[in-house]
Amino acid sequence: MAAATQVMKQKRSCEDDENVEETQKVKKKRKVAENDIWENQQKAKILSEKKKPHLSAAVFGEDCEISYDQLYQFLKYAALGKRHDAAQPSWCRIHHRRRLAGVAVVVLCGVSQLHFDRFYMQFKNLRKTFKHRFCLPPSSDGFMEKLCGAGINDNPQISRQVTQKDPIIQKYGEERHGLSRYVLTLEEMHLNDYPLEDVSNCSHFVCTHGQGPVMDSSPLFGLDCEMCLTDKGSELARISVVDASGQCIMNELVRPKLPIRNYLTSYSGITEELLLPVTTTLADVQVQLKKLLPAHAVLVGHSLNFDLRALEMVHPNVIDTSLLFARKGGKRFKLKFLAKAVLGKQIQPTDGKGHDPTEDAKCALELAQYFINQGPRKVAELNLEARLQQERETGNRQNCPLPHQENGVRKPTQSLLDILCSVGQKTFFLGGQSEAASYNCQNHISSLNKQVLQRALEEIPRSSFSVIQLCLGLQQDTPHQVAETVSKMRTKLANMLTVYAGPFGKDACLKSLKRTFKKYGHVLSISAIAETCEPHICVQYEVLEAAQLAMESLNGEEVAGSLIKLQRPITEVTLDCEMLVKELERDADNEGVLYLSGLGKTQSETDLREKLGYLKDLNAVFVPRDPRTGKRRNYCFLKFQTPESVRRALKTIEEERDRGSKLQSRMALTPARLHKWFCHVTQNGGKLAVSQPLLKAPFPEKKKTFALEQDLKKAMKAFDHRIKKLYQGLPDHMLCVILLPGTNRVSESLHGFGLLGIKGDNPPLEAPNCNHSF
Repeated sequence: MAAATQVMKQKRSCEDDENVEETQKVKKKRKVAENDIWENQQKAKILSEKKKPHLSAAVFGEDCEISYDQLYQFLKYAALGKRHDAAQPSWCRIHHRRRLAGVAVVVLCGVSQLHFDRFYMQFKNLRKTFKHRFCLPPSSDGFMEKLCGAGINDNPQISRQVTQKDPIIQKYGEERHGLSRYVLTLEEMHLNDYPLEDVSNCSHFVCTHGQGPVMDSSPLFGLDCEMCLTDKGSELARISVVDASGQCIMNELVRPKLPIRNYLTSYSGITEELLLPVTTTLADVQVQLKKLLPAHAVLVGHSLNFDLRALEMVHPNVIDTSLLFARKGGKRFKLKFLAKAVLGKQIQPTDGKGHDPTEDAKCALELAQYFINQGPRKVAELNLEARLQQERETGNRQNCPLPHQENGVRKPTQSLLDILCSVGQKTFFLGGQSEAASYNCQNHISSLNKQVLQRALEEIPRSSFSVIQLCLGLQQDTPHQVAETVSKMRTKLANMLTVYAGPFGKDACLKSLKRTFKKYGHVLSISAIAETCEPHICVQYEVLEAAQLAMESLNGEEVAGSLIKLQRPITEVTLDCEMLVKELERDADNEGVLYLSGLGKTQSETDLREKLGYLKDLNAVFVPRDPRTGKRRNYCFLKFQTPESVRRALKTIEEERDRGSKLQSRMALTPARLHKWFCHVTQNGGKLAVSQPLLKAPFPEKKKTFALEQDLKKAMKAFDHRIKKLYQGLPDHMLCVILLPGTNRVSESLHGFGLLGIKGDNPPLEAPNCNHSF
């Protein structure tokens, strides 16, 4: 019995061991499966990250400035791809462009590159958010006109005032809308004698396939017909159709069913000889037009009801330009007048040869596109009623002034917004200097900017391309005030580039000391200070990196037999110097950039790259030059692929220095644009003026300047906050471009500045460790 019990215990023990082993196998399989799932998820995440739209800019060193034409081509490519002759720009590549959610351009009117650098600390969010930056020439009105259309930079003093009594504003409001807002309603079509399916006298009319819903992206087609008189009345003799780009896609002569009583040649251009060989009938045209128009097509024409009745066709989606440009009392502008007053075109000549239906169809289309793109407010500002009255009073249509006319004739340039509208994209424009001109104090300008921001947050997600203008509003752009801002920037720069060193022994040689301090960068000036008990010197460098490197390397060290101390001037502008240096080190402009001094004999970029071949991931070398002689300096800037590459390079250079190398290095602090400005302000005067010692309060005569400085500081901080709020409200994968256009005046030209970023543009994640264990 005991033996049997023992056997049973052993059997149970074996079964328990087998169960434990089986459980361990199941757990192991489960872990393997979980591991596989985790790896697949990580791979999918990496793949998704890699396919996100992102930017790679190639602006560095002397190539940091681009032209306004390059910027326009960049925006055009971002919005259209390779269509409409848009090409991928070389200075900044857009990867996975098709995945962009849209483009938002924010223009800070009255702000320049100088403001960004002068109030660097106030632009905290801009610096943190936008990693790609570029410089621009002084402000270009032509660029904004090319981007948004004619009239965008009109002088506010001569811009026509919009009132609530204007029939266009009463009908559509002041803000811009998509094309669907301007399609005639069923009631409007009935009131204006359009052929409809349920009307008895249209029972035999042919219906197009226009049954699809009208959207802002629906394609536009311009249509115009010419008629002759028969026993029936007006009958179709010619039809022209143009697509959204203005290309003629249908142009047919038609033989009327009944004998022609009057060709109306002076209007229609139709003659007996012209129709003699024609065999095309109305039925043929109806079939052709039905095939040509997609279901959601929108027909555009001037008094289009007459054309559709001549065609004996019903189409539900139309924009009638004779009704679009509304007048008081139900009157209508003629197409010829609108073409001249709005587009600057001369059509329908009075030479007796008749109208060109293709020209008329294209003109009606362009009028609709102009209205959609510019919006009711801009159209109302044309003050068409007064222009027409002026024509009647002068009795000479040739002398009627055209908007934006040059030498009497001018075909308006099609703006980017016009092009985008023509291909069915929804665009949005808001803000501008003309709106700001009606406000006369900073509080009102701030209120206007808030309204613009709020509206932008609503409209940008619904638009594929948006342009938003925010206004500075401060009267700070007089020559004296601009000069004051430049002077303050120069003074701050001078103090940051200056170091005081000492004390030295009485036998210290200034020439020998210059050689010591020159190791860290080009020395603009070095002088002995006579006011101190013990000998000290004042050294002013050309770039901030040199001054900072000297501070870090020589402070507390023995130089010329003396332990010396280095410090910057103690002034108002240097109190936050340490904080500013730290911010500059973290700035995106300096990410992956290394400062290197002690080059010795002048060397070209190519020679340096060969000499520094031991530094891995080196992408570019920039060696600054003397602005007067063109001679290369004894320092350079190195651009690496990643910040990690910079850290490795710093370690490598330190190891080389231990072996006897004279090279000195540190993280870069000076963006290339700032270096160009350094050279500009120093090339004529040599030494920069250092500010006076710290003052407790501004002098009375400087109170006004001090107040302006504080107002500017607040305004820049407000801009920064508003752009942060706007950026947070953008959809993921939307390209955002911030423009500080600067100014271009005879008295003073301030260069512009730009920042780029794609919402959600983060570096691709590193691949997970395949040996990950649970």
